[in-house]
This record gives sequence, C-alpha cells and structure tokens, in this order.
Amino acid sequence: MVDSAPTALAGDELQVPCVDGVQRRYLSFDAAAATGALPSVLDAVWAFIPWQASVQGGAGYKSQASAVGLESARLAALAFAGRGTDDAVLFCRNATEAIDRLADRLRLGRDDVVVTTVAEHIANLRPWARTAQCRYVGCGGDGTFDTEDVVTALRGRPRPALLAITGASGVTGWMPPLADVIEAAHRRGVPVLVDAAQLAPHEPLPADADFLAWSGHKMYAPFGIGVLIGPRRLLRAEDARTGLAGTEADGSPNVIGAVALHAAIQTLGETGWPAIAAHERSIAASMRRGLAAIPGVRLLGPEAGARRLPIATFTVTGMPHALVAARLAAEHAIGVGHSRFGADLYLDRLLGVADEDTGNRRAIRGAVRASAGINTTLDDVRRLLAAVASVVASDLPVPYRRDLSTGDFFPAAGTPPERAA
Repeated sequence: MVDSAPTALAGDELQVPCVDGVQRRYLSFDAAAATGALPSVLDAVWAFIPWQASVQGGAGYKSQASAVGLESARLAALAFAGRGTDDAVLFCRNATEAIDRLADRLRLGRDDVVVTTVAEHIANLRPWARTAQCRYVGCGGDGTFDTEDVVTALRGRPRPALLAITGASGVTGWMPPLADVIEAAHRRGVPVLVDAAQLAPHEPLPADADFLAWSGHKMYAPFGIGVLIGPRRLLRAEDARTGLAGTEADGSPNVIGAVALHAAIQTLGETGWPAIAAHERSIAASMRRGLAAIPGVRLLGPEAGARRLPIATFTVTGMPHALVAARLAAEHAIGVGHSRFGADLYLDRLLGVADEDTGNRRAIRGAVRASAGINTTLDDVRRLLAAVASVVASDLPVPYRRDLSTGDFFPAAGTPPERAA
C-alpha cells in the first residue's frame, strides 16, 4: 500500500518540545479516545458560525437557518446509520449520555434483565446496572466471545429486555460478530443496542440494530455532539422533531456540533468505506506485527486474523504503563493512551489478573494503547515502533516524577504543559 493516508487532520503538523530540547512533529496515536478535526469539518463550522441562532421558538432568518442545519444533520445521521423515517435521532453530548438517555426512556425495573458483555466500556454497563439487572457474556483470555456465548445468555430466564453490546472494543479493536448476534437476539424477541462509539469512524453501522449510540469526538468532529438513534415510537415526539435529548429545560441544542457531525459524515462518505477499511487494515497489521517483534512487549487481544480496528494495546515487561506513555510523549512527541480505558472488567481478563484495589492508582494494572485513524500513515507507524523499541531498550534520559494522585509520570524538570494561548 502507498505510504499515505486518505486525509490529514487539523493539527497534524504541530511541533512540540521534547526533553532533549528538539522540537518534533506531534504524532497522535490516541484516536480511540478522541480524534482531531477533519479540515472539512472546520470549514463547515466556520461557515456556519455567523448564522448560528436559537432554534427554540426563534422566528428570525438566522434561527430558521440554524433549524435547517440541525434538521440536515439529523437526516444525515439517519442515512449514515442506514435508517429511515421510522427512526428518530436524538442529539446528546456524547455516546455516554446517549446510552443514559436510552436507559431512562426504556423504563426498565429491577426485575428486568439486560444482557451485556465484559468487553463493554463502562458507558454501556453503568446505565443498565442502575436501571435493571445485568447478565454478562464472558470472554476468553484473548478478549473474544462468539455468537453462541451470547445466545447462552439470551436463553436465560427471565427473558432479557435488551441486549447491549459494543460494536468494537476500545481496548483491543476486536469486533464481535454483530450481524449474527443481532439476528440471534431478534429471533428471541430481544431488542439490541449497539454502542458504536468506536465503530462509527471505521466501519458501516449495523442497520439491523434497534438502537445505536455514537460520538462526534471519535469521528473527526470534536464539537461536543453524540447521537442516539432508535424507533420513533419509543422516543418522545418533541425529541424526534427537534433532535433534542430532552425538553427545552435542557437548554439550547448544540447546533454547531450537529453541523460538524454532518460534515464528518459527508467526508467519510466521499472517502468511502472500502478505502478507509483497506487503509486501516494495513495500519493495524503493521502496528501489531511491529510491536509483537519488540522484546519485552506483550500484545493484548486476539491473534492475527481477527477482525479489528487499528488499535494495538500492549504492556512492557518491568515498566509501568504510565511511564511508557510518558516517555513516548516526552522523548518522542508521540501521544498514546494508557491505563484501563474505561473497561476494567475486560482489561482484567486480558491481563489475567483478579480484581485489585482501585483506590490506589499507582497499583492499578493497566496497559498502553496505540490507536490510529484516517490520517495515520505507515511512516507514522514506523516512527511509533522505533520509539517503543527505544523506550523499552534504553535507560531514562532524564529523571521522571510521579503524580501520586493520578499515577501519571512527567519529566522531573518539567510540568504538565499549560494550555496554549
């Protein structure tokens, strides 16, 4: 594959200082947490800002223009999800709030059961534990489960009121067999929510899921927007009409966020899923193959051949995950994620450890996550691999100190970077 990416993102050329006094181009491998903005998204936002106005009861031209922008984004989100007029879109702040809103609307009780999995982000666990009983689908040491594992949980009594499942793991990038799982649930009369926060920027969304939730900040539109899609009959009429996640008491809707999401959807559509998938398969394979070849690095998740997003999560023998991440940042200008990624149940199984005292952040077992996106090149991957190899093999070039409250490391002579002016 040609060593290029489908598109660049805002900020890709930023230079940041390293501990050796050299300025290096900042390289983000933390797309699973949040992405940069597509240039087309920024263009759309700047073009819309002069026209922004209240859409709640406003009769002026700018209010009408804002209402059109919101409605256009709503229709774009429906099309992006492969949905029609029987479904409604609620715009929220993020996928976490979207799932919370759904939990409130379903009006489940303590006698109701929600089947979910140990591979979920806490955003797709906490709302169901709050409103109902959870029945968990486990996983193997490689972090995977199959359709029959889900079916076993669905067969339990009482019959589940909902299956809540991730579209892709934010820890390993592994994608469950969604089509088969959704079909199996529907055969038993169980509706399905797919947490598509990780999946949305990488793969087509599952059109057969009853409910979908995802976020703009993971799909190149980081302007505080989330999406909940579900049957119109189950969502309040005013929500379906305005795209609000609630009543007017919730305040004005995030029209700019909706406009940004619309622009991201358009750009992903123009790029095309085949081109995105081919690029990211190459990136994922290169990352995992290269990391696996570095002595002392242990990759988490399934072996080669499993369908996965461009995510590679790993540990380094004898080095805290927080220190690995800090050294990649301070010595090589590479941003990665570390810790537990909001998926404690899953990570414990991947690491093969029992529950630990989560009150002591320094003692928490975790990992390092390198996650790529539409802007990542093979040259970026080569730079990441060289940096990891250097961190693993070399002594500390400067002393590091540890923040006892967070567990994070920083070069002893420096402080966390201040916000740019």
